[in-house]
This record gives sequence, C-alpha cells and structure tokens, in this order.
Amino acid sequence: MKIVGRKKEVLDLRDYVAADQPDFLVVYGRRRVGKTYLIREFFDDKFCFYTTGLAQADKTEQLKEFNSALNRYGTKKYDIASDWFTTFHQLRDLIETSPTDGKKVVFLDEMPWMDTHRSGFLSGLESFWNGWGSGRSDLLLIACGSATSWITNKLFRNLGGLYNRVTKRMHLAPFTLSECEEFYKSNGVVYSRQQIVESYMIFGGIPYYMNQVERHLSLSQNVDRLCFKTGGQLTDEYDTLYSSLYEYPEKHMRIVNALGDKAMGLTRSEIIDATGLTNSGALTKTLTELEDCGFIRKYYGYGKKSRDAVYQLIDFFSLFYLKYMRDKNHIDEDFWVTNLQSGQMNAWSGYAFEQVCLCHIHQIKKALGISGISSSVYSWRSKVANPGAQVDLVIDRRDGVINLCEMKYSNKEYTITKKYDGELRNKQSAFYSETKTRKTLHNTFVTTYGLNHNEYWGSIQSEVTMDDLFE
Repeated sequence: MKIVGRKKEVLDLRDYVAADQPDFLVVYGRRRVGKTYLIREFFDDKFCFYTTGLAQADKTEQLKEFNSALNRYGTKKYDIASDWFTTFHQLRDLIETSPTDGKKVVFLDEMPWMDTHRSGFLSGLESFWNGWGSGRSDLLLIACGSATSWITNKLFRNLGGLYNRVTKRMHLAPFTLSECEEFYKSNGVVYSRQQIVESYMIFGGIPYYMNQVERHLSLSQNVDRLCFKTGGQLTDEYDTLYSSLYEYPEKHMRIVNALGDKAMGLTRSEIIDATGLTNSGALTKTLTELEDCGFIRKYYGYGKKSRDAVYQLIDFFSLFYLKYMRDKNHIDEDFWVTNLQSGQMNAWSGYAFEQVCLCHIHQIKKALGISGISSSVYSWRSKVANPGAQVDLVIDRRDGVINLCEMKYSNKEYTITKKYDGELRNKQSAFYSETKTRKTLHNTFVTTYGLNHNEYWGSIQSEVTMDDLFE
C-alpha cells in the first residue's frame, strides 16, 4: 500500500474487513481529499464489485455505467435494467455467485451522483441493504462521495427505510502538517517546514493539490504554474469545486464570496446584508451544507449565545482564490514570485498562519502539556476596548487557567516591541474586565521560530513553535 498518513483509517478498515458482521461504511469528506484513493489503495482494487457515479449524468446513463461494472465483475451477462430495484437485484445475484473468498467488498464511489432526480435510487439501495445485505456477515458495503450534504441528509439523517442503517462512518479530513511533510517526501519534493506551512496556507493539506507540485520547481514557481499561468491545473478549480458538490451552487458561492472578504467572519444577519439572500430555511440549509462540507465553520465568541454565532470561511484554497486569483485580468503569470515580499503578501501570511494554527489546536495543546486537561476553545472580541482588542484563540481550561493565544508568522524569531507589549497588557486587562473570569490568564505565543527573549518577553507564560505544529 502507498498510503501516506491515514493511520487510524487504515486500522479501522482492517477491523471492518476482519469483523464477522455486515457493515455499511460511508466514507465522506471534501472533494480532492483522497477518499477514493484511500479505499482503492487499501484494497489494491480487489473488490467484489466497484463502480462510480457519473457527474451530471441522467438516470439512464447512471444505470448503463452500473451495468457495465456488473458485467465486468460478474460471471454472467446482465441486461441493462430500467430501474434501480432490478439493478440492485442484479448486484445481489453477482455477490451471491462471486468466487471471492472472505469479505466481499462492494464499493459504490460518488454515490450522490447516482441519485438523480426522481430516479428511485435510494429505494433500490434500501431494498438491497435492508432486505438482503444487512443479513450477510461477509458483506462490506462502502459508499463514498464528496457531496457531504447529500450524505448527511440522505444517509445519516434519513428518516425513512435507511434510518440508522449506516453502521460505520469515516470522515476523511485534510492532511495535517505532519502528513503533508510525509506526503511531500514520498513524492521526492524537498521543502523546509516553513515552506510546507506556506504550502498549507494555499493548498490546505489537500492531497490532490499537493500532488500537482513538481519537485524540480520551488514552491513559489509551483504556485505560479498551478494558479496563475494560463491553463494552470488549478485556475478553474474554484468554480469546479462548488459546482461539482451542489446542484445549484449560486447561493453557496455568494456566501463564500462574502465570507472571503471578511477574514474574521460574519453573523447570519451580516451574511444576509452582504449577499441579499432572504432570512429563511433555505439560507439555513445552505449554511449547513457549506459547514458539512468543511468550507465554513460556525463558532461562538467567549461567553456568546447561539444567536451570536459567527460563520467563517476556513477552506484554504477558497481563501487564496478569493484573495489573489479571482481578478484574473489584473494578475500576471509570475504573480506569486514577483510579489513574495510585498506588504500585501505579508498581511495575508499573518492571517493564513492563524488559520493553520486553528487547524492544529490538538498539536498546540500537546505542546502546552495540556492534552489531558478538559478545555474549551473560543475566540473573543472586546465590546468596549479602545483601541479594539480581540483574541482569535482562547483555550479555557478546567484547571483554572485560560491561554490567550497570539499567532504570529515571521521568517525569524518574533520580537515583542514596547508598543506591542502595551497592547498585550491592555488586551489582558480588557479580557479580565469584560469576562469577569477568576481564572489565571497565560499569554501564549504560537510562532514560526519562537520569540526573541528581549526585555518584553518576560510577560509571556508559554511558547509554541512551528515545529510543534508538526507533531
């Protein structure tokens, strides 16, 4: 197997194969995250049956593709059926007559695409699993798809015949920094850890994007080649990404575009103002679908109520696209190399590094030695402080300590100046005053290369470096 990372997932798959019981496993996650690759590589393409749904195809084309796979894996010829009930009965016959020893693995990739409008696909699947598959201890049915909202609504939250029928769930998240490092090494790409962090700021730990990197080019050259040169592999990725996941992506993209212009996120009412969308159940559904697919996150400030929830765009490639790639008419093909040290790039790097840190809170807690301590994670913004004060990462611990985390990106040790030291003290004072907390506050810095231990360093209780994020 040539599987990078995914250690837990590999162990789980081994358990499912060894189990003496029928299992209906759903593998889901963002498009391009490597779901199909994981399953095909783990099983070495040795399936009892495997097929994939077709993007934007109708029922007839889906059934034709399914039938082609039946005839490829079966020992006899199957006619093309006109409905899904008959097709799944044919699949049942194929499995019953299969010479495969041990676990019979059936892999239905991109299942959401099979469920075309009024096709009866779900009823056929329900009949197959409830009426036969769930009684076969040698059957492992694997459903996979990038349309996470479809999987959530049609399988996980199904209130009909498929209610509570999924026995196993496997959410495939983007790679961590450590897994990115392993992935690049396996591809012969030599990058420093800082370059891997910079890569994460753009590609977000998505294996497909990282796999497009050519090892003889620098990271900057690769970014220009993929994102800015005419015909680059990722120049059209943004539109493809959303249109492939949602049947009507216009509302989703309007929300994403609005959030891309507001780094710290927007409340529901602010989203309505920015997009012109109506305050309705349809808006709730769209926000939920974006959240289910991992494009946005919904979070609450310290001490805030649910109605004060803030929505924030967290998909790295979408953020990068909206920041630099959207206005194609004003960007040259060497844009990234040319503007590397510009003020605009430095400002973006600072924000993007904060997002990288927020994706590695587990590693931050481990570096602080508090992995075993129950804690909650928030953000906080002062209502009254002048000048304003905010903390993007607050770790509120059960042991009576609150870490106020500052995340700073730098090419060298970060230096706290006299002015910044005053800002930190004012921020801490405002936090005490407004939250009324009685817990001890620890100023905590997450930086690339640590802090310069000058005269202002003494007010910092703990440090986390870039290397810690790779643990």
